[in-house]
Amino acid sequence: MGELSRKRVITAALCGSWPTKEMNPAVPYAPDEIAEEAYNCWKAGAAIVHIHAREADGSPSIRYDLYEDIVNRIRAHKDCDVCINITSSGRECGPDEERIEPIQKLLPELASYDAGTLNWQNRTVFENHPRFLEKLGLALQQANVKPEIEVFDAGMIYNTIYYMKRGILKAPCHYQVVLGCAGGMTSTVENLVHLKNIMPAGSTWAACGISSGHLPMMMATIALGGHLRVGLEDNLYMDRGVLAKSNMELVERAVKALELNNLEPATPDEAREIYGLTRKVF
Repeated sequence: MGELSRKRVITAALCGSWPTKEMNPAVPYAPDEIAEEAYNCWKAGAAIVHIHAREADGSPSIRYDLYEDIVNRIRAHKDCDVCINITSSGRECGPDEERIEPIQKLLPELASYDAGTLNWQNRTVFENHPRFLEKLGLALQQANVKPEIEVFDAGMIYNTIYYMKRGILKAPCHYQVVLGCAGGMTSTVENLVHLKNIMPAGSTWAACGISSGHLPMMMATIALGGHLRVGLEDNLYMDRGVLAKSNMELVERAVKALELNNLEPATPDEAREIYGLTRKVF
């Protein structure tokens, strides 16, 4: 890929569905807050922003109007060509159609595809029923939106191999490994290497570690040739006991980590080429 071999894609996961302002006041809830964080992360070097919506009280939401507001605010920045990635989870469970609707109507470049069910944080069930995964995979193909396959344990990769054989997913896939969630695989280099090794040939991949696993997984991912995900969805801290002031601060640290390894952050258009994304023009 020529010069692209020195580029790494940075995704900024802005708020997720779990962290609260009580945990870190910088966690954005309102559409204008989320959109501004997205714009600032793009300016700092993120090629992709991963979007969840929140209600005013901070609870996770699958309301279409909130996603529409967030995405429209991001796209209103005419100088900003950041790739948009909309979650398909929103909250642990919800009607299949409501989880898919924002993706079908707003047409982001990517959308999350959580490739299995797990006991989330040992507190609740994050359900991704086979029925839903089949509907979602086919809906993403119809909308020409690339699945970002979120992987919390090894079985989820094997699920995707099954769905590729059935035509629900198309190769090459893009995997987003998330390690350190209670209920999933822990943040160890051994686990990351194992997951990388069982991905189908030709796949692209990124990884992140939750909380204290954030920096170790970032460094291991860089060493193994993967791409990066950072942001307040996964990690609320800049240092032990020191809260991050913004998502942008976490992106800036990722850029510095790449530079220390003689690498560069990919631009959005470079990310589209690396991941095989279709740029959406509105």
